[in-house]
Amino acid sequence: MIPYLSVLLLSMVPVLELRAALPLGLLYYDMNPVVAFLLSFIGNMLPVPFLVVWGRQVLEWLASFKTIGGPFRWILRLGEKKVAKMHRTLFLGLLLFVAIPLPGTGAWTGALIALTLNLKLKKAIPPIALGVFVAGIIVAIASFAGGGLADLFVSDRLIDIFNK
Repeated sequence: MIPYLSVLLLSMVPVLELRAALPLGLLYYDMNPVVAFLLSFIGNMLPVPFLVVWGRQVLEWLASFKTIGGPFRWILRLGEKKVAKMHRTLFLGLLLFVAIPLPGTGAWTGALIALTLNLKLKKAIPPIALGVFVAGIIVAIASFAGGGLADLFVSDRLIDIFNK
């Protein structure tokens, strides 16, 4: 049970997300690839609806503080400026951005983009989910391609955390 829970929970962590959880399940825990993929995908997508629905309110609340609000106000202004330009290419752009399996380009960042652009959940979930799916395929292929490629996604330190 611990391996399954580890993969599910790790995939919910910002920056690490599916990109770390899937190789952990495949390479370290030697899970069935379908099970590892599903756990990573589900875990990666679980926070997204909450981020899209309530994230903007949190950003606006943080922006209201005089001392710490500057960066949050900047994020909100940036989203408002870009929203008019991006509506035609939004779906594909968000999908591709989330699909790139690098730190900082996953579902969490995709949800941040969606909330700054004031996207409704119905419009935000499909491109983010498809992006996570594509990232999962890329990470799975890289994981199976050999230890050298898998090292790009899972460090020895991460594996040591789950050894304890």
